[in-house]
Amino acid sequence: MRARMTNPVYVLPNAIKGVGTLLQAIGEGGLPQELVEIVGLRASQVNGCSACVHGHIANLRKAGASRERIDAVSAWREAPWFTDAERAALQLTEAVTRLADRSHESVPDALWDEVADHFDEKELSALILTIAVTNMFNRVNTTIKEPAGTTWG
Repeated sequence: MRARMTNPVYVLPNAIKGVGTLLQAIGEGGLPQELVEIVGLRASQVNGCSACVHGHIANLRKAGASRERIDAVSAWREAPWFTDAERAALQLTEAVTRLADRSHESVPDALWDEVADHFDEKELSALILTIAVTNMFNRVNTTIKEPAGTTWG
């Protein structure tokens, strides 16, 4: 399988700069890299982005995440391998990613309060931007049919 076109962030020179700046800012937020990858994996699973699912799994393996944790991200609610903070982040990820599926406000106060109990404002900023950037990449990659196994950088 081949992508329909070159990834737009490589076609438009300023796009890659902007993405790089966002990723750098996220890195300054203080979130553990494994959490960033778990959140990215969950959003990518929800959005059906095979390139991103593959990439986040590869990154989690490199980071030393257990196979059980990686395999259970799609069923995190029933799996024992996630902390309360990770569960809150995953719930926020699903709420923000599934905007079109909502029948209520996208992030109810109770969910916000739960997430805010685990993360300070800097970490929350990194978490929200991680979810947003992942959703952007998912939309770009599914549009151009970026195949699983693609590497960037």
